[in-house]
Amino acid sequence: MAATLCFTFLPKQAGWLPLRQCVRYGSKAVTRHRKPVHFLKQKLLAITEYIPPKPEECFRVSRTRETKQDSRMTAFIKREVQATFQQSKMIVVVQNNATTTEDMLQLRHRLHKHDVSVKFFPNQVMRDFLSDSMHKNMKPLFIGSTVLFVSKEPKLKEVLQILKSFPQLVLVGACVDDTLMSRQGIVSYSKLPPLATVQGQVLGGLSLLSSQTSSMLHRHPAHLSALLQQYLKQQVIDGPSQETGPEAQDSVA
Repeated sequence: MAATLCFTFLPKQAGWLPLRQCVRYGSKAVTRHRKPVHFLKQKLLAITEYIPPKPEECFRVSRTRETKQDSRMTAFIKREVQATFQQSKMIVVVQNNATTTEDMLQLRHRLHKHDVSVKFFPNQVMRDFLSDSMHKNMKPLFIGSTVLFVSKEPKLKEVLQILKSFPQLVLVGACVDDTLMSRQGIVSYSKLPPLATVQGQVLGGLSLLSSQTSSMLHRHPAHLSALLQQYLKQQVIDGPSQETGPEAQDSVA
């Protein structure tokens, strides 16, 4: 309708062109083609072509390698833990609350003066080792960041004195001579006198008991011998008086 109106109202002019024209340009034909690859080159490319592995296979191979490495490392750490428990009479478990490197070096130096060494073992390895050992009651002690103080002789008194200077280290428990101790038990054990003093006291008590026993055993024979001696003396004194008694009576008669 609009086209009809425009055609009627617009003046007709000679040589009038429409508003839109379709022009078609000619296209050049492609005359260059790729040269075919030589047969030997095709073989070489096929042989040397990179074939990426599948994601599942990559993950599986890496996972097996990691598990093998982890198992070897875990076995090595377990052997270290076993040697530590066999060679040490004192194993103190301490919780580490953000101790700095300088404080840890100072702690190591002060403990080394008393032949006490510091050990670090992963908690998972410690739990796996303790679950199959005679020290399985120590498993609840290994929670969070823990440190072990190890020595061949019990030196709890020195350890407690050193820990007073490091409030960020909290005493959790200990194993002394295959005996599990709590914090209060450690404090009580540290107040005991030295072993030489206790042995001297025990020997003194035993010698005192033996001396009392020997005195009690010699008391009755000594008393009996004293009584017999007194009886003999009385017999010696009373003998002449009995003999002179009848003769004096005859003379008087």
